[in-house]
Amino acid sequence: MRKTTYLLPVLVVAIVVVLSSIFVVDEREKALVLQFGQIKAVKEEPGLAFKIPLIQEVVRYDDRILSLDTQTIEVTPSDDRRLVVDAFARYRIADVVQFRQAVGTGGIRVAEDRLSGILNAQIREVLGADQVTSDRILSEDRRELMIRIRDSARAQARSLGLDVVDVRLKQTNLPQRNLEATFDRMKAEREREAADEIARGNEAAQRVRALADRTVVETLSVADRDANVIRGEADAERNRIFADAYGADPEFFAFYRSLQAYETSLKGNNSTMVMTPDSQFFEYFKNELSTNGSVTLPDPVARTVAPDAPTPETPEDPAPVSPAPTDPAPEPADPAVSPVAPEADTPPAGN
Repeated sequence: MRKTTYLLPVLVVAIVVVLSSIFVVDEREKALVLQFGQIKAVKEEPGLAFKIPLIQEVVRYDDRILSLDTQTIEVTPSDDRRLVVDAFARYRIADVVQFRQAVGTGGIRVAEDRLSGILNAQIREVLGADQVTSDRILSEDRRELMIRIRDSARAQARSLGLDVVDVRLKQTNLPQRNLEATFDRMKAEREREAADEIARGNEAAQRVRALADRTVVETLSVADRDANVIRGEADAERNRIFADAYGADPEFFAFYRSLQAYETSLKGNNSTMVMTPDSQFFEYFKNELSTNGSVTLPDPVARTVAPDAPTPETPEDPAPVSPAPTDPAPEPADPAVSPVAPEADTPPAGN
């Protein structure tokens, strides 16, 4: 009974000591065995491990890839256009011993604060370097810039026992105070481009319009020239026909032209004319029949009506005059009276 009484506490103490000296290392973790704050062992492989109970302690660190979102910062590229950059990084603890020595008991929180400062400094340095403009940051060269930031941050993070796996720029925006000015500048550029397009369109329209006007003028000039040529040929043909007619019978030609003049001047309601009795215009109304019944044309009228017509040659042997008829022809009515006879009953125009 006494042996059982002493044996049971000893067994319990032994079990407690054994359990406290055994710990499990997960595959997602790395462990450090510390004795009075000093590193005594590093456990990186998963499985069971041992320590001295009550004297040694185990500190575990995450062995997975961790994420860190940096604070939004402003950078000034070489073209002096401020940008607001928001980045994030992927990192892991590469050396737990150096990590413990660098951050002490602060752990991940202190390490992320220091890593965030390193990332911000490298972002400002790379994006603010020479020949790095805002257009380049927003273009396909953005990937090259992120690689440069990652390499620079990785070199400095080794002192913390960290390995920077990747760095990415999440957002690259303009500061709020610069947005309105940027939009105004973009609007002005678009308006300038629109004005240039309108000016080029107006220039092209003026060229087309000038070419059309020139074509119209040339076409009208050619048409006028052809019309004048045709009109001149027609006038020449008319004059030739008149000359041939005058040469064939000058007296009949003069009489025909006088009839045309009467028809033109007495056309319409305007048939009242005030002329002297001896005017040559009505010379044919004063003619009398000759003894052989033909109409004798006065020489002055023939010369007046067709002064430019050539004078026909007088035949040497004139045609014999037919004998006068036995019964004298009745005296013809006065031709000067007959044209105005229908108007005898019409009252003259008011004086």
